Amino acid sequence: MALIVLASASGSPGVTASALGLALTWDAPVLLVEADPTGGSSILAGYLRGRTTPTDSLIDLALAHRQGLLSEALPEATVTIEDTQVSLLPGTRSHTQARSLVPLWQPLAAALKGLERTGQDVIVDAGRLGLAGSPEPLLYAADLCLLTMRSDLVALSGARSWVETLQAGFEGVGGSSSLGILMVGENDPYTAGEVHKVLRAPVTASLAWDEPAARVFAKGGSAPRRFDGSALVRSLKAAHAAITSTVTANRADLVVPVVGSPV
Repeated sequence: MALIVLASASGSPGVTASALGLALTWDAPVLLVEADPTGGSSILAGYLRGRTTPTDSLIDLALAHRQGLLSEALPEATVTIEDTQVSLLPGTRSHTQARSLVPLWQPLAAALKGLERTGQDVIVDAGRLGLAGSPEPLLYAADLCLLTMRSDLVALSGARSWVETLQAGFEGVGGSSSLGILMVGENDPYTAGEVHKVLRAPVTASLAWDEPAARVFAKGGSAPRRFDGSALVRSLKAAHAAITSTVTANRADLVVPVVGSPV
């Protein structure tokens, strides 16, 4: 079980739709956290089309943390997406609340990591990097942080400095292999190999650029014919396998035998 965080360096590569798509095609119970500091839940308004109006959100967890009740409040703040194994922790209602969440991120990271014992994975939509109230501690607590980006020159230019910053941050906490790239629309125009060569970061997985299918996740649109077999859904399932494999390999690398002990 793992904590997976998706974020973007620039533009709008589809972090939320990618995080939601991964959660909905995950093969285990998963908590989806809206930690984008810009505020407003695009999942509640988009995929769920305003039909669900939860009373609690991240700001309520921040208040609970001040009272020493974060662990108790966490399950109460989530809502289950009907007919799925996905629980949703809604984000803030307004960008003005973002700064109030800064003291929450570190303890929330620990609480989310603790969900592993329940058999639940966690996927976090961290939004765009560098904004006020950005959930940086969640990124560096992650088993895998995926910088989500398109494969064009503008995306590469925006991602380069952030890759360097994130790699330095992970090295500082002993997780240098915890950063990967999630490409949205490979070969448009650059391949995964070309992106890896420029950014010097592994491309963990690629998602198909499939607008009709993406509208289902982004805006709650009607599923097109053969949606379950669409290029996007197939790539989401392949991404799940790649993410799981990467997390497993990273954890194995952290297991260092004690000198003199049997291996």
